[in-house]
Amino acid sequence: MSEATAVARSAALVAAMLGALAAILATIPATMAAQPLEVSQPYRLSPHVAPGESHMGIRLLGSVELASTAMEGLMLGGLSGLAWDEDESRLYALSDTGALFHLRPHFHKGRLVRVQLLAAFPLRDHHNRALQGRRADAEGLELRHGNNGKTGDSLVAVSFERHPRIVLFKPDGRYVETLRLPADLADAGRYDSPNKGLESLTWLPQTGFLTAPERPLTGAAEGIVSLFALDGRSWHYPLLVTPKASLVDMQALPDGSLMTLERGHGLMFLPIVISLHHTRVTAENAGQRLPVTNLAILDSSQGWSVDNFEGLTRHREGTFFMVSDDNFSTLQKTLLVYFEPLNPGDPGDRSNSPEFEPRHQIPR
Repeated sequence: MSEATAVARSAALVAAMLGALAAILATIPATMAAQPLEVSQPYRLSPHVAPGESHMGIRLLGSVELASTAMEGLMLGGLSGLAWDEDESRLYALSDTGALFHLRPHFHKGRLVRVQLLAAFPLRDHHNRALQGRRADAEGLELRHGNNGKTGDSLVAVSFERHPRIVLFKPDGRYVETLRLPADLADAGRYDSPNKGLESLTWLPQTGFLTAPERPLTGAAEGIVSLFALDGRSWHYPLLVTPKASLVDMQALPDGSLMTLERGHGLMFLPIVISLHHTRVTAENAGQRLPVTNLAILDSSQGWSVDNFEGLTRHREGTFFMVSDDNFSTLQKTLLVYFEPLNPGDPGDRSNSPEFEPRHQIPR
């Protein structure tokens, strides 16, 4: 073997070794990012109601507090929307800073015990730029194609508040499509304030996407929030009679009815009242006031350690997740609660169900 040949072979060997090392090093960040992060600790919502016990019309099945953990430069917090992907076995959580987190809840004997953070992605516009500022103020979350037995085809629908719109994304945050809104919702001047836009989003077989602002539109009757299908049909939803009551999320039930989540509070957010309700939207009651029944009321003045709950989604069969928005404040918590309704029943007039009225009326 000539000296030149030996040098060439040595150079080739070194190059191959360096290439292999570079390939290994290139996989390290991806491998590290793929490692789930433990982000939860147990949390007790009430000293009087333990996990597995019932309160009014729901049974609590565990709750945890999520840590303010960063992944891919995105802070886990400000969560305002949830969606369960059965095909991918993960829970999506939406931040009002325009970030989408992938979570994996863990259960023991049917109760939520801990949560892992799997991935985090910024929502992106049609130019593949991460959403910024007011255009990133995401609130409502709904999943499509998440329970069809196929992986890789899920889409997340997101409703936005300060710039009202509904946009479809891939679960990694890539932009897919912006949906057309009815005229009443497309007009930003119709909202109670710039921060009271499209808070809730769900999907029903009889309506398709169904969305709603947090507070009544200007000119609407006091305490009545209109739920809108994208074809323009609307339904009039009566809020719970507490000051500053808001509709913060809604979720379809297997029978095509709706569970709704409301938040009310007094001065300086004390007390805070979180309430769950049941109603039914049909083609026949479009344009009418909806009948509503109360499922449960969690009132901080009654010992409930609740926070600013804004996100709701169905898990499997009759179980649900609910999450709070900590507003990235050290004074608040991100709480994830797992529960099941005992029997939603047929919604009727709230005034005919005095046993479900709040035990504490917030002073005006």
